[in-house]
Amino acid sequence: HVQLVESGGGLVQTGDSLRLSCAASGETVCISAKGWYRQAPGQERELVARITSGGTTVYADSVKGRFTISNDNTEDTVYLQMNSLKPEDTAVYYCNAICLSGQPYTYWGQGTQVTVSS
Repeated sequence: HVQLVESGGGLVQTGDSLRLSCAASGETVCISAKGWYRQAPGQERELVARITSGGTTVYADSVKGRFTISNDNTEDTVYLQMNSLKPEDTAVYYCNAICLSGQPYTYWGQGTQVTVSS
C-alpha cells in the first residue's frame, strides 16, 4: 500500500502563488507516476498535472505556463508550484500515485483546499 499526504493549500488572492506538497510513504517503489487533480464544487475531478518516474510531465491547458509539477525522488514527494493564481483555480486539490505492482492501482490523498479570492 501507498499513503499520500498533501499539504500547502490555503486562501490567497488573485495573482499570488502557492506550493502544494504530497509526501508518499509505504511501498513507494511501485509508483510509476504521480499527479495532481482538482475538483471544484459541482464539477468533476480533473487532471491538473502529472509526472512520471522518468520525469515526463503533462499539464492541463488551463494551467500551462503557470503551474509546475516536480518530483523529489529522495523524499518521495511531489510538488505543485502554482503561480499567477486565478479564482477559477479554486478547488480541492488531490494528489495521486499510480502503482504498477501486479494490477495497476491508483492511490489518492485526502485533498487540500485552495481558495483564490478576486
